[in-house]
Amino acid sequence: MKKLRVLLADDHIVMRSGLRALLERQPDMEVVGETENGRETAALAASLRPDVVVMDVGMPVLNGIEATQTIVTQCSSTAVVVLSMHADESYVMRALKAGARGYLLKDSAAEDLIGAIQAVAQGKSFFSPKVSRILAEDYVRVLKQKGEVDTYDLLTLREREILQLLAEGKSNKEVATDLNISPYTVETHRSHILEKLNLHNSAELVLYAVRKGIIS
Repeated sequence: MKKLRVLLADDHIVMRSGLRALLERQPDMEVVGETENGRETAALAASLRPDVVVMDVGMPVLNGIEATQTIVTQCSSTAVVVLSMHADESYVMRALKAGARGYLLKDSAAEDLIGAIQAVAQGKSFFSPKVSRILAEDYVRVLKQKGEVDTYDLLTLREREILQLLAEGKSNKEVATDLNISPYTVETHRSHILEKLNLHNSAELVLYAVRKGIIS
């Protein structure tokens, strides 16, 4: 059995030790390294090429968001799961824009980390259930405050299919293969989806999908 290779990055040794103990009980996972600052994490990720990096947001020397962006740029095969104490949208959006595929709250890491690592290693997204719930509630509240309506119903069935596949982390080419259409057609649909939902980039698309419960 090929094990998922995981790099742990957190400046609190107690937290790292707890995560390591959790992962070492999994027969399909191995911890290949630990770091306590963002710059060291990026360097180790470049040399070790782990399948997944579990990244604390509040890292010294180089924060977790910047370190995530560096890793994703240098190591396209490595997925990042961000660990944070913050459930508000601004932190989630920053993590997504940096290239993270997963976002976990530290207080639910024990319950959610294994599933998150398995999901992002398969190219999917993963968010703590509490994060998904808060984002959904905030979205509804903001719509009401602004007197706006959700434009999801404007999407065609095909656009909804493509929205979900893109939000799950698939590329245009992969979506095209799944749906037996051309990449150009996927990109055309993607442009229509962004326009109809008033979104501007892939990070916002994923965030929207989490708010709507399309992905979790």
